[in-house]
Amino acid sequence: MTLPALQNTSVFFRRILSQFPQDISLAFAYGSGVFKQAGTSQGQMGKNMLDFVFAVEDPITWHTMNLIENKKHYSILKYFGPKQISRIQNDYGAGVYYNTLVPSDDRLIKYGVISTDVLIDDLLHWKTMYIAGRLHKPVRILLQSENGKLRAALVANLKSAINASFLMLPESFSEEDLFLQIAGLSYSGDFRMVIGEDKSKISNIVKDNMQHFRILYNNILQDCPQVVYKPQQGRLELQIFSQPWNSSCLGAQISHLFHGSPGGQKP
Repeated sequence: MTLPALQNTSVFFRRILSQFPQDISLAFAYGSGVFKQAGTSQGQMGKNMLDFVFAVEDPITWHTMNLIENKKHYSILKYFGPKQISRIQNDYGAGVYYNTLVPSDDRLIKYGVISTDVLIDDLLHWKTMYIAGRLHKPVRILLQSENGKLRAALVANLKSAINASFLMLPESFSEEDLFLQIAGLSYSGDFRMVIGEDKSKISNIVKDNMQHFRILYNNILQDCPQVVYKPQQGRLELQIFSQPWNSSCLGAQISHLFHGSPGGQKP
């Protein structure tokens, strides 16, 4: 299945995407330039940088083509060639190579390039949760291929976010409580949340985007055996509390988190 978040792309986003090599498994836009956040006006939103991620099957080939078409996007690394750029992308940090402050269609954009295989590994095992965490929140899908492994991993990532959040929530809670918990997963332990980042960042992400979160998680919550979801009331009740809270219940919940993804492998 495709991610259910804002599938239709506008002419504006299609125009930006057309400037890049088209061998892309998944392309999405995210962040404050795409989704309004609490305390931000439409005017301010229109001035924010647009953030993109492109998952590609063959990073060397993709960077080779992009260097021909968009060489000026790259830093001094362009002089080292596509193999070195791909090596840095795959071997350092979170497996993503970013070009930033790129002028495009009267806006500034930044775009990250990640190997499809590295993305699938992060989605299933939360190796860094860098891109997986972004995909816990609403994104604007611009392109998604028919790659079955990637599609299954995208859904597994959302299910894992729900199960991880259930472990940190009480017996009964609101949709907003759940979405705040999910949105905060990728920021847990992030030093930027101690110094530098707005302390209300997570709340700002969720507050003005409740409907987008509902669209993203509705089908999974409706089919989830661990919870009674009452969308009309905006409430959820965990079923695991209907029986004694013991080690076997906890073990079952953790098993859903770590083994609920395709392949049944631990992270």
